[in-house]
Amino acid sequence: MSSAKTVDTTDRVTTTVTENFTTDRKLILLLSIVSGLAIANVYYNQPLLAQMGRNLQVSEHQIGIVPSITQMGYVLGLLVLVPLGDRLERRKLIVTVLSLLVFAIIGVATAPNLTWLTLASLTLGCFSIVAQLIIPMVAQMSSPSERGQTLGMLMSGLSLSLVFARTLSGFVGETFGWRSIYWLSAGLIVTLAITVRGKLPIIPPTSQLSYFKLMGSILQLIREQPVLREASLNIALIFASFNAFWSTMIFFLESAYHYDGKVAGLFGFVGIIGALVTPSIGRLADRYTPRKIINYSIASAIAAFTILAIAGTYLSGLIVGVLFLFLGMHSAYILNQIRIYSLVPNAESRLNTVYMVTNYTGGAIGSFLGAVGWSLWQWHGVCAVAITLIGLAAIIHFKIFSFSNR
Repeated sequence: MSSAKTVDTTDRVTTTVTENFTTDRKLILLLSIVSGLAIANVYYNQPLLAQMGRNLQVSEHQIGIVPSITQMGYVLGLLVLVPLGDRLERRKLIVTVLSLLVFAIIGVATAPNLTWLTLASLTLGCFSIVAQLIIPMVAQMSSPSERGQTLGMLMSGLSLSLVFARTLSGFVGETFGWRSIYWLSAGLIVTLAITVRGKLPIIPPTSQLSYFKLMGSILQLIREQPVLREASLNIALIFASFNAFWSTMIFFLESAYHYDGKVAGLFGFVGIIGALVTPSIGRLADRYTPRKIINYSIASAIAAFTILAIAGTYLSGLIVGVLFLFLGMHSAYILNQIRIYSLVPNAESRLNTVYMVTNYTGGAIGSFLGAVGWSLWQWHGVCAVAITLIGLAAIIHFKIFSFSNR
């Protein structure tokens, strides 16, 4: 763990925050909602892709790139903005990014063609990274013995917000048109930005490094932290399989069941189960080795796509498969995140940058591969892509088990 001394020792500053910050459940709930509704903008398009394609008069293959582009924008934001969480006062940074997000959302809502929509979606993704400013902030201010539980609470609220956002997207989009969900989101984000500015305490930065040195320290973390590399690759591959499913599910529902975006949104409610068990997973991580629990996350994800491939054309099989998928994804996400936050003190935002950039790069690749799998072999092509990705995650996870037990 020598890197804890080399990353930022000369310019580290002491963070002073009220002791009851992480025990303030109302504040944690607020931050969960802000995180969930900000990142939800990345996913609003998934249950509405078919409608968006018809409205803009483009093919399924053409509109299918929009989720991937949006997630690449998110990766860009993770890379260039999230490290600033260690360098700038976080309340001001969070409010500023939320304000810029509003303009990006309006850009998507007013898109007249696919080119405009693609560029606006890239920008929207870039400024949807608010959760990744909030999560490391909360992790830093949590004691090691309570970090898993606190992050579990935060992630549970975030996940629930995402579940309802996906469902809301399907219903609002199908009822009032796909643009309406973005106008609604713009109004919600404005309200939340004002609320956060009034409720969140001023939180001094933990580093005085220049921006370029800050970015350079990220490369140092990647070189010196094998646990960070392993955890990041693990969640990236699992998230890729998750996105391969979600970015193509609306096409499967329309072709196999003749369902529309409203029903696609309803499937998000299955994710409530994953969100509800997240605090319990966090508490387990405080008591046991998070890495060993990830074994079950991988098993759950593999089971999910096995069920979806075999019985996805039956509604009961589809629901059970989605349930296992949410459980595997949510648990792997929080467990890997808990692992990395204990590596280097006062570098939480930069550790999170590596983790999330890798994660969402995997997600964007998964969305693309899902679209390719669908265009070539329809639903079984999507499931084959997903199982391959999870298989790679399993190989990485078990092959280097001896490197670390964290």
